[in-house]
Amino acid sequence: MSKLKIAVQKAGRLHDESMEMLKDIGISIDNGKDQLKASARNFPLEVFYLRNGDIPQYLKDGVVDAAIIGENILIEKGDGISIVEKLGFSTCKVSIAIPKSVKYNGIKDLEGRRIATSYPNTIQNYLDKKGIHAHLHIISGSVEIAPNIGLADAICDIVSSGSTLFKNNLKEVEVILKSEAVLAVSPLLSEEKQEILDKIQFRLQSVLKGRNSKYVLLNAPNDKIQAIIDILPGMKSPTVLPLAEAGWSSVHSVISKNEFWDIIDALKKNGAQGILVCPIEKMVL
Repeated sequence: MSKLKIAVQKAGRLHDESMEMLKDIGISIDNGKDQLKASARNFPLEVFYLRNGDIPQYLKDGVVDAAIIGENILIEKGDGISIVEKLGFSTCKVSIAIPKSVKYNGIKDLEGRRIATSYPNTIQNYLDKKGIHAHLHIISGSVEIAPNIGLADAICDIVSSGSTLFKNNLKEVEVILKSEAVLAVSPLLSEEKQEILDKIQFRLQSVLKGRNSKYVLLNAPNDKIQAIIDILPGMKSPTVLPLAEAGWSSVHSVISKNEFWDIIDALKKNGAQGILVCPIEKMVL
């Protein structure tokens, strides 16, 4: 059987979280130090460790079949490459920042200004939509220093925590896009390898659904069961089991992490007691 070739960033936070995700979906990688590629022991998969900025071209050329890559890189360099799954980690923004001492009234303040960036396509598209004409200085690294040495009036770069901007006396004034790690696929992917990718995507979806959900168990008087069921979404419907104490039942369900506290408050108001909340490792629907 042929192996699916998947690229990941060779170092950094995205690399670490990508490898952790592969581990979570049950794929064991023999990853020796300084290897450029490694094979899975228990799945038809080869992992290629590449520079993040090079991965879009490898996808276009069919050198790799898929990649876990930052969405921001695909927007900048990955024209024609499809995203098949958003993975929810390695989140960041691509933003415009200016010196803290400079007053900012709006995007029109960038008219005619010099902007240093590693994302020329992304910033140019944004400026074109806003009708702003600016002069771009393309820099491959250390973009934040450009205003301090007089090279630019502003920068456009990725922002995670904002600490790098703070250290360089810069402030964020425009957020161009929000990014996260995604699973992207080569336009040259074969049908045989598509089957392997489908298996990976199914496992990823199971892990992501688990991460975004909580398992809830609670006790409730029987005359409150219907009101509680109406609150709980569940996968199909909540599970209701009678307790040893007459007139009481145990209710089991799954709720979204994003709605967690609102649902818990509503459950308590409707008579729920002994509410237990458990993490879900994986959820297969």
